[in-house]
This record gives sequence, C-alpha cells and structure tokens, in this order.
Amino acid sequence: MKPSKKDEGLERFINSMTPNPLGRKGSIEANYCSWCSKPVGAFKDAISRKEYTISGYCQKCQDKIFGD
Repeated sequence: MKPSKKDEGLERFINSMTPNPLGRKGSIEANYCSWCSKPVGAFKDAISRKEYTISGYCQKCQDKIFGD
C-alpha cells in the first residue's frame, strides 16, 4: 500500500516510537505492521484499510489500540 504523506519532522517523530525497524512508511510499503512487525493481512473495512496508510497498524493492532 501507499503510505499517507507526513511532514519530515513528524515522520521522524513517529519512527522514533515505532517498534518496526522499517519505520511507519517502510512498514506500509512492505505490507507489515509498524507496531507488531507481522504481515498485515486483511482489514475488516475501508476505514481500517485507510487507517493502515496513516498509522501502519494491522487490523489486530488497530483493535488493541483503538478498541473494537
């Protein structure tokens, strides 16, 4: 998928808190979760798929972080 655009400073800040060594943008481009580092898999809806392009979180991590 294609990651959403972020200001360079914001991208560096996000990457400093992202466990995946690929960072937010690299994780999204490689279809891995930026938090748990696992392959992304399927999303339950279009909103969750869009959130992935913003945060890089897979469906399981989105559910943990944002609630079901």
